[in-house]
Parts: sequence; C-alpha cells; structure tokens
Amino acid sequence: MKKIVTLVSIVLFGLTAKAQDASQGLKGAWFVTSQFGYQQTKTGDVKSTNLSVLPIVGTFVTPSVAVGAAVGYINVKADSDAGTAAKTDLIVAQPLVRKYWNVAGSLYFFGQAAIPVISGKEKESNLKINQVGLSVSGGLDYFVTKNFSVEFSYDLANFTSTTLKPENGEKTTVTNFGLAHVANVDSYYNTALGGSAPNLTSPISVGFKFVF
Repeated sequence: MKKIVTLVSIVLFGLTAKAQDASQGLKGAWFVTSQFGYQQTKTGDVKSTNLSVLPIVGTFVTPSVAVGAAVGYINVKADSDAGTAAKTDLIVAQPLVRKYWNVAGSLYFFGQAAIPVISGKEKESNLKINQVGLSVSGGLDYFVTKNFSVEFSYDLANFTSTTLKPENGEKTTVTNFGLAHVANVDSYYNTALGGSAPNLTSPISVGFKFVF
C-alpha cells in the first residue's frame, strides 16, 4: 500500500510540475535570432539592391510577450554597366517588443513593434544619413523543435524621419509614412541612396531563432 501511495504521489507531483511548466509557456526563456532581408529592382542596366542583416537578442517577459533589441547592418547599392552609382553602408540599432499567438501546433503568428535608429554614409558622394522610425510588422514563426524555429515577417506599417546631409549644401529631411511598405517620397531621397525602396529597411525578412 505504501508503494502504491508513493507511486501515485510521484505521478501527481510530475503532472503538477508539468502543468506549471505548460502554464508558464516561454516566460523567462531567452532567444537569439538573425533576420535577413533582401530586395532588388532593375531598370535597364541599373540594378538597385537593399540588403539587411539584423541579429536580435530578447527574452519572454510573459508566456507570449517578448522584448529585445537588435544591432545590425544595412547595405543599399546601385550598380550599372558604368560602375557603382551609389553605395550606402548603415548601422541600425532597434529595440522591439513582440506578441505571439498560437495558430496550430508548432505554428505561431506574431506581431512586432520596433523603433529602428539608422545612421551611416553614402560613400560615392559622402552623404550622411540618419533615420529614426516606428515599424509595425507581422509574421509567422514555426518551431521545428522546442529550441529552434524559422520565422518570416513583413512590414505592415512604418513611419520614418530621415535626414540627408551632403558634404556641401543644405540638409534634406524626408518624412515618410507607409502601409505594407508602400509610400511616395521625395525623388532626391531615392536618387541619393540609389536603393530599391523608399525605406532603408527591406519589407520581407526571414530568420532562424534559437530559444534557450
């Protein structure tokens, strides 16, 4: 009888612990991911590209809400048969917050709000670029295992204020608001950077996340 009571106690304790773990979800877990974005447009012999690499570190403050920060690199470039028309190297620092919802099984939808701060220089003309913005994006996160997932995200809305300061002359400030990464901005902005989109960041990104 004592053995049965002991066995039942062990099973109940295990079930209770498992239930507590399940209720906690990912709370307290840390994650590391790196998002990659790429966009290209081509007109005649002019090819414009936008490449971003954004490592992110964060932690879950509740079972479904995570906060984090990213520090990464963006390259905006325009090439033609005549050579490089524009090459912009930028550093981005970005605090962010995410909310996760389970869709089915290992598939999750997440919404993200971020405040990217971007600065750097267009090297061909020595043009200084500084941008601060607010970005809202949505994405899908599929957990291949409990510690590894693949995520895709897309910009839903973004607001940016960009200052372009040439080596000589007056600075230009461009304010941009876009839904689904579509917006019309000053033509000088696109010409100066030689990029493939009005914003410095690319609209679609893919990343691999490790949770521990």
